[in-house]
Amino acid sequence: MYGKTQLTLAVIFAVLIIAWGGTRLYLEKVEFNVECGDVLKRAADANTIQLAKKELKAALDYMEREELTSGYTSIMYNSPSEDVGFWYTNVKTSYEELLSLPNDVAPLERSNMLMKLRETLLDNTDSGTTVTVPKGISVFPHNTLFACWGWGSFLLCGIFLWRWYKEN
Repeated sequence: MYGKTQLTLAVIFAVLIIAWGGTRLYLEKVEFNVECGDVLKRAADANTIQLAKKELKAALDYMEREELTSGYTSIMYNSPSEDVGFWYTNVKTSYEELLSLPNDVAPLERSNMLMKLRETLLDNTDSGTTVTVPKGISVFPHNTLFACWGWGSFLLCGIFLWRWYKEN
């Protein structure tokens, strides 16, 4: 009977691991990318100042609504790649620079501003061009909760499976 309980608990924690993974995927690949990541990519790809302003405004509205304006996505130590405040300020400053451009700006200056925006919003990596965002931003500010959920479920599943295996 005790062995059956351990196996049942191991299965429950395995289901929690699957739920954790599904939730992370949904938040990162669907919610965050649709509302912010893809919008920032569109701003970087914009051919006109007006289009870039529109996309940046949509991304900034999402950031402010979801309170992605300050803090760090890390839970153990703070690193520059996880600084939400720097990222938000960088995007907001880019938007403000676009707003300050006069409508009759010279084509060269307009082109330079769009190139600067593209360089600010995108990173070139070994796997191609990616949108510059802090690591773990899709679950921010709940990074600690997600870390505890994932690690806790994994460890408890492993412990109950190991104990069940030892008894059978």
